Amino acid sequence: MKIDGPFYAKMADAAEEAKRLAAIGYDGVYSLEGSWDPFFPLAIASEHAPQLDIATGIAVAFPRNPSHIAYQAWDLQTFSKGKFSLGIGSQIKTHIEKRFGIDFNPPAARMREYILAVKAFFDCWQHGSRLDFQGKYYRHTLMTPMFNPGPNDYGIPPIMLGALGPKMTEVAGEVADGLIVHPFNSMPFLEDRALPAVQRGLDKSGRSAADFTLQVNAIIITGETEEQYIAAENSVKGLLGFYASTPAYAPPMEAVGLGDLQPKMNRLSKEGKWDELGTYVDDHFLDAFCTRGEPHEIAGKLKAKYGSYADRLAIYAPYAAPDSMWTDIIRELKMP
Repeated sequence: MKIDGPFYAKMADAAEEAKRLAAIGYDGVYSLEGSWDPFFPLAIASEHAPQLDIATGIAVAFPRNPSHIAYQAWDLQTFSKGKFSLGIGSQIKTHIEKRFGIDFNPPAARMREYILAVKAFFDCWQHGSRLDFQGKYYRHTLMTPMFNPGPNDYGIPPIMLGALGPKMTEVAGEVADGLIVHPFNSMPFLEDRALPAVQRGLDKSGRSAADFTLQVNAIIITGETEEQYIAAENSVKGLLGFYASTPAYAPPMEAVGLGDLQPKMNRLSKEGKWDELGTYVDDHFLDAFCTRGEPHEIAGKLKAKYGSYADRLAIYAPYAAPDSMWTDIIRELKMP
């Protein structure tokens, strides 16, 4: 199991942040699409910490044409010498329609076609196949020599799909190279809904789990002192409250008996009461969605929880903590 760290870096501080995460012991870093581009900082990370795997985790797919994202992935795969993974996701309907101003529905069918379109570009460039992708939502039929980058010396970059709903998760199993499990996950949801959906997709494509990468995002609460622990817990409560306010994220809550809370959280968000959301996250909520404890307990708990499932484990800890603490945790995670 490889361990990935969150890459919260703009271009200006990407070099130092990449070197810091490499020194801690991470195998790779994944960038989020927030208030800056997720692709540009990864190029700098690869230059200054070339031992790291790099990935978008995730880049929002639909606002980007498949041709654009294919070229970006090809360039980063070349520059990183084969260490890039293209992690994409759909985002939620409100953001796609109101922030990006484009069509969203039907998301699963659109994403399935999107991934196949990107792969058509990859196949054309790598193997010389004629570009002839004609779908309902995307159509790509022209590739002249001037615009063909040619074969990639490091192979075709894998496409990882971030998914939560059963239809999108099934798409991951059918056409993607792996699934990025959303950090807002609970074990009953993962075991009873997500993994069976992946298997349905794999069955459709005639593949097995050996052909597929499962990356689990794990929200962690820990700290070396009581003060650090409380600060970490409060930060995570706010994060979970934010996730819980989104109707599309109700299924993992329903799986642990918290479904009735979601409409209330959504109402609070619409009223602009963002600061109140975290107050509804109690111990039951935290235990369902997080791994928490003293630093020396975390690696063992993560192994017990995800060790039989995860090919890659992505640490999600949105709070300040000493690098030495994470170094110890990651070292223990990598122990047999």
